Amino acid sequence: MKYLMTTAAVLAASVAWAETPVLTVYAGDYFTSEWGPGPKIEAGFEEICDCDLEFSTGDLMPRLLLEGARTKADVVIGLTTDVTAKARATELFAPHGQDNSALTLPIAWDDEIFLPFNYGHTAFIYDETRIETPPASFADLLAMDDDIKVVIQDPRTSISGLALVLWVQAVYGDKAADAWAQLSPKILTVTKDWSASYGLFTDGEADMVLSYTTSPAYHMFAEEDFTKKAAIFPEGHYFMAETVGKVAATDQPELADAFMAYVMSTGFQTLIPTANWSLPSALPEDQWPEGWAQLPLPEKVLFYSETEAAEVQTQAIETWRATLSQ
Repeated sequence: MKYLMTTAAVLAASVAWAETPVLTVYAGDYFTSEWGPGPKIEAGFEEICDCDLEFSTGDLMPRLLLEGARTKADVVIGLTTDVTAKARATELFAPHGQDNSALTLPIAWDDEIFLPFNYGHTAFIYDETRIETPPASFADLLAMDDDIKVVIQDPRTSISGLALVLWVQAVYGDKAADAWAQLSPKILTVTKDWSASYGLFTDGEADMVLSYTTSPAYHMFAEEDFTKKAAIFPEGHYFMAETVGKVAATDQPELADAFMAYVMSTGFQTLIPTANWSLPSALPEDQWPEGWAQLPLPEKVLFYSETEAAEVQTQAIETWRATLSQ
């Protein structure tokens, strides 16, 4: 009898588990990395959804293009405006259904498909124990001694790397090749993704790393290390927003809608500064964590719309590739 009762209990638990709905969210590799926001987002959503949120990480656009209508994603998180034109063209996504007027971005946002969940500005981060006189402008960076070593990311495989070539294009235009020629001797290596670059920097292998203006916040608030700083340039910094999109063919439409609403909630937005070390897209500055409003941020924001980014990125990447290969 005891055996039968135990078996029945196991079967009941198995049925209950099988009935728990699963929301599959495609995300970039960094989402579940040491610095990624995935675990906190997963825990926060599962508290309110009575479901199982499962992140599936990898290179988003190549995966979406390969899978097409066969994708197993219900939601995709992490696409930036530099690639949303390509994502939109797949026709895989449905309207997000949220109120854009609640956003607190430094630019206007009227996209009904892709919903921004955070934003930041591309920047070069330095360690003041290694660089006593940091560059005060982009021009200063290019003019620095070639003994200074910088790590950057590949624009063909990294969203931050793509943002860099667009940043250089926005600042230098037809002179972008000259800018890359000046920066090239200082580039220690080009990594596939942001995590690899930042690891080299924090391991002391490089003096500067391509990252974001908010990156020092991690060191300040999580490690009490105030030696990592963002070099702020008067030429302006490239604006990046990461977005979330609902897959039209999801078999969990109610859960997907609930996740989109969760992204706009105070619970989600208050996670972003210390879970993703970036700026929340729908949270007034007076609700940011203590100290965040004092972070140095650029006065000038540079931004390509998704249409503009799609038009210039092929040439911007080729200019980067051709110059660095010489």
